[in-house]
Amino acid sequence: MSNLYFECANGISGDMSVAALLDLGADRQKLEKALFSLNLNNEFSYEIKDVFVNTIKATDFNVILNKKEHEHDKNHHQHQKHVNHNSHEHRNLEDINSIIENADITDNAKNLAKKIFKIVAQAEASVHGKDINDVHFHEVGAIDSIADIVAFSVLFDDLKPEKVYFKSITEGSGCVKCAHGLMNVPVPAVCEIASKYKLPLKITDNDGEMITPTGAAIAAALFTGEKLPETLIIQSVGNGAGKRPYPNPVLRVIKFDE
Repeated sequence: MSNLYFECANGISGDMSVAALLDLGADRQKLEKALFSLNLNNEFSYEIKDVFVNTIKATDFNVILNKKEHEHDKNHHQHQKHVNHNSHEHRNLEDINSIIENADITDNAKNLAKKIFKIVAQAEASVHGKDINDVHFHEVGAIDSIADIVAFSVLFDDLKPEKVYFKSITEGSGCVKCAHGLMNVPVPAVCEIASKYKLPLKITDNDGEMITPTGAAIAAALFTGEKLPETLIIQSVGNGAGKRPYPNPVLRVIKFDE
């Protein structure tokens, strides 16, 4: 079996993670089947396309909310989305777990998706001083986050790596505008996840957010702390494009043997 190295020198988000695994060759038909089985098709669609970041081809994964009142700047590399308050915002962790449990995906994919959502939910509950079951919030409740996390879990299960490695996860600095006003970068939920799961963060002078709570939760769910081997025999490379305007918004995932 092969291993995966998540090279997060340019941050990590949910959509970047999905795109990187698609670019690596994970099964698109399994993704389509999984997202259709969520029974939320009247609420969103998605597109997969090739893009070029600094002349390098990458894959872009974009979730599109179907209803006009939910349209917004699809900037997945932003902590909170600028959307109207509506039923999409009021799903809690139990609601989301029910959606996942009823999806037509493997048990391994279900367990990973639930794990990622729980990590985000625990972080949001902690920073807002609420019980985890009382948290109704954008980052976990939003349709695009459901799609991103389920899609990632299905694609990761399809690849079935033996081991997963992270060297460091790079973050920007400054502030980011969200539903609650301005927040320092790393945003509170990312700080909470990084602290609890001992994620190795590297802070840069890039202006803005490079790690979303969903991206941090994906890393936390897979992070083991094992050191990357000194030598890699690369099988293939997946480039997942981000949407933030910093110099090189690409998550690279390398499939390798030791």
